[in-house]
Order: sequence, then structure tokens, then C-alpha cells
Amino acid sequence: MTTILGGGDFEFSTGGDWGNLPTGWTLGEVAAVAVDADDNVYVFQRGEHPLIVFDRSGEFVRSWGEGVLMHPHGLHIAPDGTIFCTDDGDHSVRQYSPGGELLLTIGDPGHPAAYQSQLPFNRCTHTAVTPNGDILVTDGYGNARVHRYAPDGRLIGGWGSPGSGPGEFNLPHNIVCDPDGWVYVADRENHRIQIFDSNGEYQTQWNNLHRPSGLHLAVQGDRRVLYVGEVGPYLRSNVGWPNVGPRVSILSGSGDLIGRLDSPVWDRLGPGAFVSPHGIALDSHGDIYLADVCFAGWPQLFPGRDLPPEGLRGLHRLTKVTAAASVA
Repeated sequence: MTTILGGGDFEFSTGGDWGNLPTGWTLGEVAAVAVDADDNVYVFQRGEHPLIVFDRSGEFVRSWGEGVLMHPHGLHIAPDGTIFCTDDGDHSVRQYSPGGELLLTIGDPGHPAAYQSQLPFNRCTHTAVTPNGDILVTDGYGNARVHRYAPDGRLIGGWGSPGSGPGEFNLPHNIVCDPDGWVYVADRENHRIQIFDSNGEYQTQWNNLHRPSGLHLAVQGDRRVLYVGEVGPYLRSNVGWPNVGPRVSILSGSGDLIGRLDSPVWDRLGPGAFVSPHGIALDSHGDIYLADVCFAGWPQLFPGRDLPPEGLRGLHRLTKVTAAASVA
């Protein structure tokens, strides 16, 4: 069964399961997803095989990270094709080659910094790479900071502290950087995206969002389009409220809402339904891949109900509907 989400220039169809795993493998809770220049899809998941790579058709290519990556959270492919894996359970960031060779480790694996010390890391969440090659790390669940590292892994600066004012954070959950050096941070529990210049100086913020978690910045020439995965409400007082997610909001480069994909009847888990769009990526065809941490939110969203069936966990592919296809 196919469901259509969105409309206009941002219309997508949902299908069934995507991705063929080796015999006996299962896909657990998917924390993040990324797509490389050849449309290979990298899936960072909380299972026996943490990093799984598929080609665009969904065929298994390779995996790595077994016994090393403890609790996947963020995944980012840098302009040079290397892959940054942010492990919030291990308080570390690891950089790999596309083939899975470990190139760099940032942080002290297994040893968190003191809670809200603003020292790296206490449950770091995601990474971005600036145009000059610096590595930015959001830190995260036990801190309220963006750390800046040189390409060789030396700490060279950072910004942020706990709070709700400009430049302050309440769970900096995701981060992207555009070719001009502007930095966009999903300040999740402040329900906003903050924008900084290349030096980390606060510029503005985009509101009217609900718990932004996943970010993907699509750049075509001078055009910027930001795809935002928003988590719905978990509080018993507002769980299930309409028009606050879960959803994917699509913003222009000036922060205007230009598209929105609402999870289809998500509380009934219909085809294509997602519960917590934690990570998001696009391929060269405009198709969207969603990482859904439905296990983590399930007890709050659906107390007493069994976990969803395997086919509705983890990973969703939303196929872009072209104008020609919609007419046909």
C-alpha cells in the first residue's frame, strides 16, 4: 500500500520495507542515516551491526563497527567522503573511511566529561564539517555546547551554555554547516533552530518547530533547503495532539515553511508512519531516508502497548513524486 505525503514540489510516496539484509540479520532502532555521493545509504543502528551500508536499490554492501560503536546517535558524511559516527553512549566521535577504516577518534571513549561542565563530551549527539575542514560536535544530552576541532582532532574552541537565550542550548541535538560557513543547530528542547556564523556568533533563530531532531541541508547553487525531522509530544498532557508532529518540515534558506510531511496516522502505525524522525538524509534523486527511534519513545507514546512490528521500525524511505509521475 502506498501513501502520499506533502504536496506541490515536496510530494513523496511511502512504500514497504526497504533494504535487504544478510540472512539472519535484523535492523534495530535506527538513530541516523546518511547518503554518499554515489547514493549509497549508510544506516547507523542500535543492533549487532552498528553501521550498515546499502546501495541505492537497497542491496547490502558492507558493515562495520561491531564491538566498537556502543550506542549510535549521529552520522555525517563529510565533503571528502569520510564518515563521522557520533556515539552518545561511548561519549566519542569516530571518523572512518568509506570502507570502514578508522581514521580518527575524538573524545575519551567510555569516559564522559562531568555533567554540564561544557567540557567534551557528555553524550555528544552529532557532527558537521566547516568549509575549512574544522569539525563541529554538538554535545548534547549531558552538556549544552558546540565544540570545534581542527581536522587532526585538536580542540580549538566552542560555544554555548545551558539556557533558552540566544546562543544558549537545551539539548543541542543536530548540526549542519553550509558552504558559506553558516552553522545551523537543532536546539531540540527549546523548539528552535539557531543559526551562527563561522565564528560561532549567534545570528538568528527559527521557531514554530516542535522538538527538531533530524537535519538535512540540501544545497543547489545559491538555494538552501533545510529538512527538519520533528518529534511529536511525549508529555501525558499533550501526547497525540494534532499539528505538532511527528513530521518533517521543509524550510527555505530564510526559514520560511515551504513544505511539510506529516506522519500518516502514526498512532495506528499505518504504511509509512514514523514515530520519532531522529535522522534524515536525501539522495541525488530527492528521495528521503528517515531514521526513526521509535523504541525510545514508545513507552511514553503508547504505554502498555506492544512494540511495533519489525517492518515499521527504524528506517523509512520516502520517494519523491515528480510532476510527470503525478500527472501519469
